[in-house]
Amino acid sequence: DDVVTRYHVSMSVHDRAGVLSQVAAEFSNHGVSIAQVRQTESEQGAELVVLTHRAAERDLAATVSALSEMDSVREIVSVIRLEGEDQ
Repeated sequence: DDVVTRYHVSMSVHDRAGVLSQVAAEFSNHGVSIAQVRQTESEQGAELVVLTHRAAERDLAATVSALSEMDSVREIVSVIRLEGEDQ
C-alpha cells in the first residue's frame, strides 16, 4: 500500500460525451495525478490509457476500484507499475 511509483492504467470505455472527464475526476478524487492520456477508438467503444505521476499504491487501487464500478467503464484491461526514472 505504501509503494509510490507511476502507473499505466488501460481500460475499455463507452465512447460518449463526458466519459473522459468522469474518469479524470475519479483519479482526482483519490489524489492520483494524471501525466498523460491516450484515447483510441475500438469496436466496443474506446480504449483509454492513463499514465500517472507518482502515486501511492493504495490510492491507485482505490481509483481502479471506483473506476470499475462506473457505468461508462466497460473493463479495466490492465494496471502496470512503471518503475525507474520519472519522465
